[in-house]
Amino acid sequence: MAFPCRPLVVAAAGSALLASQVLLAPRARAAEVQLALACSGTVLEARGSASLKRSIDKLRVSLTVQADAPSSKAALALLQERLDPVRSALAGLQVQDLRVGAPSVWNGYVPTGKPAVFEASSQLSGQLAPAQLQPLISQVGGLPGVRLAPVDAQAASSGDAASNRVLVQAAYRDALQRAQALVEAIGLRSVRPLQVQLEGGSRPEPMAAMAVARRSPAPFDPRELPEPVDRLTMAVTFCATKAP
Repeated sequence: MAFPCRPLVVAAAGSALLASQVLLAPRARAAEVQLALACSGTVLEARGSASLKRSIDKLRVSLTVQADAPSSKAALALLQERLDPVRSALAGLQVQDLRVGAPSVWNGYVPTGKPAVFEASSQLSGQLAPAQLQPLISQVGGLPGVRLAPVDAQAASSGDAASNRVLVQAAYRDALQRAQALVEAIGLRSVRPLQVQLEGGSRPEPMAAMAVARRSPAPFDPRELPEPVDRLTMAVTFCATKAP
């Protein structure tokens, strides 16, 4: 599904001159090149977009381990105790690129007259095979102090270049078709591209499909996760003329 496009922008008819700046060095303001493109006709801009679904290759998972105690020292000690079984469980699930963040501790809010409570936590993240989704929830999600975060389905990086080529071609065709439709509407005949500006791509937000494990008649199925979707938008400046 493509992004919605904004209305086409048309410049005044006649001879027009487009200028854009290409910055060569971030700190060298003088090192700029002026690129001038001439158009003996009507200048218009069209936006094109494209999207491409891809197969799930791995899951990016993250979780937080928490511990509460009457003192910061006790909270950190309990956190360390809870991290050991979490690490072991993740290793058993063959989590790759495991990262364990430095612990943080703070004095949690308690009503007046109640004993102080210190909260310590550490964040972990890594990559997991899709087939291990249910074991992650049941074996790790139920450990003391563990809070699982949304999972992010990711595509294989080896297909990024091919995906980008498909998106660029499809987004340009979308922009060209929109430009041609407008050109016909205003009585012109042909368009040629003057400038193409890629506006970047994106992927969907992680799916909030994981919570602390509970008894359920059906396990979490990685095939039900939304597929990764690559998206790209571009702005194309065209020169429209009456000549074929």
